Formats: sequence, C-alpha cells, structure tokens
Amino acid sequence: MSSSTKLTAALIDVAMGRAHADLVIQNGKWVSVQSGEIIPNIDIAVVHGRIAFVGRDTSHTIGRKTKVMDAKGKYLVPGLLDGHMHVESGMLTVTEFVRAVAVRGTTGMFIDPHEIANIFGLKGVKLMVDEAQKQPIHVWVQMPSCVPSAPGLETPGSSIGPKEVATAMKWKGIIGLGEMMNFPGVFMGDKKMLDEMSATHAANKVIGGHYASPDLGLPFHGYAAGGAEDDHEGTRMEDAIARVRQGMKAMLRYGSAWHDVAAQVKAITEKKLDSRRFILVTDDSHAATLTGEGHMDRVLRHAIGEGLNPMTAIQMMTINTAEHFGLGREMGMIAPGRWADILLVEDLMNFKADLVIAKGQVIAENGEWQVKLPAVKYPKSVTNSIRLKRRLTAADFALRTRAADGAEIEAHVIGVIENQAPTRHLRIKVKAEGGEVKADIKRDIAKIAVVERHKATGKVVVGLVSGFEFTRKCAVASTVAHDSHHMIVVGTDDASMAIAANELAACGGGQIVVMDGEAIGKVEFPIAGLMSSERADVVAKKAATVLEGFKMCGSELNNPNMQLSLMALVVIPELRISDKGLVDVTKFDFVPVLED
Repeated sequence: MSSSTKLTAALIDVAMGRAHADLVIQNGKWVSVQSGEIIPNIDIAVVHGRIAFVGRDTSHTIGRKTKVMDAKGKYLVPGLLDGHMHVESGMLTVTEFVRAVAVRGTTGMFIDPHEIANIFGLKGVKLMVDEAQKQPIHVWVQMPSCVPSAPGLETPGSSIGPKEVATAMKWKGIIGLGEMMNFPGVFMGDKKMLDEMSATHAANKVIGGHYASPDLGLPFHGYAAGGAEDDHEGTRMEDAIARVRQGMKAMLRYGSAWHDVAAQVKAITEKKLDSRRFILVTDDSHAATLTGEGHMDRVLRHAIGEGLNPMTAIQMMTINTAEHFGLGREMGMIAPGRWADILLVEDLMNFKADLVIAKGQVIAENGEWQVKLPAVKYPKSVTNSIRLKRRLTAADFALRTRAADGAEIEAHVIGVIENQAPTRHLRIKVKAEGGEVKADIKRDIAKIAVVERHKATGKVVVGLVSGFEFTRKCAVASTVAHDSHHMIVVGTDDASMAIAANELAACGGGQIVVMDGEAIGKVEFPIAGLMSSERADVVAKKAATVLEGFKMCGSELNNPNMQLSLMALVVIPELRISDKGLVDVTKFDFVPVLED
C-alpha cells in the first residue's frame, strides 16, 4: 500500500470512527471559504497533520491519546497564504521570516527568490528551496524567471535561462515560474522568455506575471497571450479589471511601501466583479512592518477597511491562492483531506490569530512560538559577496559636464512616487559648476549612484533623483537594489556618499545612513548583501535606525529605504539607473543624465 493510500485510509477510518484522531478542536465557528458560510458549533478532527472530519460532533473520533482543544466559540479560519512575496525584502532568512509571520497566522508562502538568484544564480535558489523544505509551515518556491531582469540594461552577479528553469522544475518545492518581469521580451517574442515559459508549462506549473506598464493596448494583450497567469503590478482599478478579463488572477499587493489594494479593490466593491479571480499578497515587507504591524493579517485588516466583506477578504488569501497554484486539494480551506492549517480568531473585523495550527500541530499561541525552528548555516561564499575594486572617494560620485560654468543644462531626473513602485521621468534644468552638476537641496535634487559590487570592476554610474526631500548633507547606501543588487547610493554630499559606500562594503552589505561624515543608522546583511541571520525583531530595530536616519536627513517618505531599493529596477517605468547607465523604461533604452 502506497503512503498516499495509507493516508487516505487513515482519514476515512477517523471520519468513520474506526480510528482515533491525533487532535480534535471543538466548539468553533467554521469559516467555510469554499461555501462562503460561517457555521457555528463545529468540531474538527485531525490525523497525520490532515483534516479527517468537520462536523457537529467529533466524539466518535476521540480516543485515549487524542488531544482535545476547546475553541470556546472562536472562529476557525484557514491558515493565511501569501501568494507572491520575496523573503529577501524582509531582510531575513526564510527561517527568520517564518518566525516573524507564522505566529500571526501565515501558514503558507509562495516566495520568488530572484534577489539571491541575481547574485548566486541557481545555487542561490537551491539554498532557499532547501531551507524552505525544513519549515513548520508551507513554503513554496517560484523559480526566478528574469535574471537579469532586463538583459543588456544591467549586469547581475549571475544569470538564469531556460536550462536552469527546466532543471529547477524537477525539484521538490518548486511551484512554478517567478514573475515574468521582462514583459517587452514576452510581447516581442524573445526566445529565452518563451523557452522558460514553455519549460514551466511542460512541468504543468504556474507562470507568475509582472506587467509593469499602464499601457493596456496590444502590448498588454501580447503579454497575456504569452501565458502569465497572475499579475501584481496593477495600481489602478482598470488594471485589475483588465487582468481578470484576460484570464489572469489580479494580485492586489499591500506591502510596506506598495499600497495598491485601495484603488484596485473597487473592481469588486463597486464594479461587482467576481472576487474569486482576485488574490491578496504583500510582495515586499520590511522587517519593521512584520514585527510592528503584521503580515497577511495586516493585509486582511486593510482590505476589510477598504470595504471588502471579511469572508471575501479571507477567501482572497486562502482558497483563491491555493487553487491558483493547483493546491486546492492540499490547503486553502478547512475541509477533509487538506492540511490542518487552522487559526483560532476572536474577531474577524479586527483580525488577530490567537492560536496557529500548521500541518496539524500547534505552532504558536498568543504570539508565542510553541515549536523549534530549524538551524540553518550559510556557506562562506554566500556571506562574502561585496566586492569593490578599491576604496571609493568623493571624486567617484562627481557628475561631470562639459558645459560652461553657470550654463543651464536639461537633466533627466528620477522622480520618486511615494508608496508606489513606478517612478516619474522628470526633465529639470540644472546648472554647471566647475565642470560638475551638484546636488541641490533647495530644489530637492540629490545624487544617485550605482556601484558595481559583483565583479569588482570599479564602475560607478551617477545620476540625479528627486523626491527623497533631503535637507542636510547626507548619504544613504544599500546593497539591496532590485534586481541586480549592486550597491546603490543616494545623497546630497559626494564625500558622505563615499563614506557610506566604503562602510557598507566593510561590513559585508546592508543599509547605512551617513550625515555630516558620521554613520547615524545601519543594518548589516551579511548573507548575499541582502539578508541578516538575526531575528526579525533585532533586524527591525537596526533597520529602524536607518529609517530614523532618513528622517534626520529630512526625508518624510513612508519606507524610503524600500523606495531606494527600487531605483535600479529597470523593468518598472518610467526612469531607473543601472550599472550601465540611466534607463528610460518606457522605451527600454538608455538616456543621458545630462543633455550637454
């Protein structure tokens, strides 16, 4: 008899009363996402980590060794699932991310590790897959699709192609293809992109989408025809509607800095579209957000606040997500045969998981862990990834011009949009001064630079940015710079930019704020320059010094460090900077910083 047959037999025997359950939960209100009902006075019987019986009376399933738990009339909610996220954005390892979010009710995550893939390629992905398999909750991995995100426009530390995708599709724990960011490559028929999607289809797995353009004309239709099955890049109601109508699932994200639920959820609350084609996700969540505000529970409270019925909102992060990834027989609802991922919750409107059961065991109660998490050690090659050719000086951050002293030059400037991933392509007149264009605090024009850090080439590309609102001589540096993850530095003072870059290289990566020549905020990320091995609360405290440093420099943006991390993401319009130059993402071509 196969293990699958044995499990089925055990479930039937418990349901029929011929065998006893391992765990029974009594007297709860069943949030039946599959039928849209809330049913009182319900019991649940669990055996081998799976649900065997859901009904009014579980007395026939209880034996001497059965653990019986009284729900005391609380809601029995399926474990929450995050259908699209990047662990690295939390600045944490997979294990520490799980530690931070599972106590709040997240029992399943679908992660796309394309950050570490840009540094270490397939080896980096395998590290994440192996760690994911050890967790007490479900962590599925999407194989990164676009490394680099836009070939020819940036230089990653490694690369991934159809061969690597086909290899990974055979690994246990790989659920599909990560977000297909090279959307022009798709609608232009790029062979590499098509071959990666073909390998995913051949494995009967899901292709993640990423259409980061407001153009809903032929390019969008070409992208949809390419086979992407979901998309989280919408920011408008019409974006959500277009995706759902074209057969995609619209993923509405509410992370630390990307707040796209409010506008798009109106497709359900006002236009009355079927909510079963919508999924709530986080995409990117900062460690401070996770520890201070929450994860999917935070998204749920926000979605309810934007007018969604609690049942609908819960469906959008349970059954909708599970069925999208072909896991409806495994999770996403409280029903026989599914994993016993169950939350006990007092109030759905002000959602808080009082008790978390994952894979049939109580893993957390009242926000406290009840089980041990795995110990994971990363190899030295992964903790030694910052390679600069030499120490940098202020001269490396000079923006030189051939224009005469005092001459006005038109500059192409990156414009930050608070709480959104897109940027604006600004055209601003700047003045030449001694063969240079300098930062201008009064006009909110700062320098921004990408420092190559994978191969120690010594290359530094300098541009201009507006929107950080710095009022002091300062600089901020980060080795989290999606997607190629070179070092990115923004500042109003060249000497401070050099100090920030050098200090960050010395500590193995992370984020740092320098003001008046001194470091005033710092968090270290020794793992690939992306993640800390410390606990989320420790990382959050260190990261808070960086956020406080931004404020001391004059920036009042929400999560400005996450805004900074996207300034080099050359697949989201309108203007970005890479190690190769300034990129107009609406044209996928380089533009000069200065028209001199």
